[in-house]
Amino acid sequence: MSNGAKVAVGGVVVGVALMMMIGFWPGLLVMVGVPVAAYLMLDKTQRRRLQRITRKELGR
Repeated sequence: MSNGAKVAVGGVVVGVALMMMIGFWPGLLVMVGVPVAAYLMLDKTQRRRLQRITRKELGR
C-alpha cells in the first residue's frame, strides 16, 4: 500500500471516529477547519510555492 493510501485510510478512520464521538456537523467542521487553518497560517511565499507544485511532488 502506498503512503498516500495509508494517509487516506487513516483520515477516514479518524473522521468516522470523530463523527461518532462528537456528531456529524462538528466532526465535519473539525475535518475541514484544521487543514484550512493550517493553509491560512502559511506565509505568502509558502502558499505560492504550495500552489506551484503538483500533488505528485508533495510526497517527496
